[in-house]
Amino acid sequence: MWMRVRRAWCVARGRGRDSGMSTAEYAVGTVAACGFAAVLYKIVTSGAVSAEMQQLIERALSVRI
Repeated sequence: MWMRVRRAWCVARGRGRDSGMSTAEYAVGTVAACGFAAVLYKIVTSGAVSAEMQQLIERALSVRI
């Protein structure tokens, strides 16, 4: 009887371990997302992209309706 209970408990405990991301996986995902955001921020705030965005906005505001 005891062996059946122990086996059932071990099986039930083992199933829950892979049922989602662990804290370490969340941490790695968060660091990767922050790194991607930093790279994207640097690209968007660079001089070339900033000048193109400003030119695009000026053209959009000067359109006659």
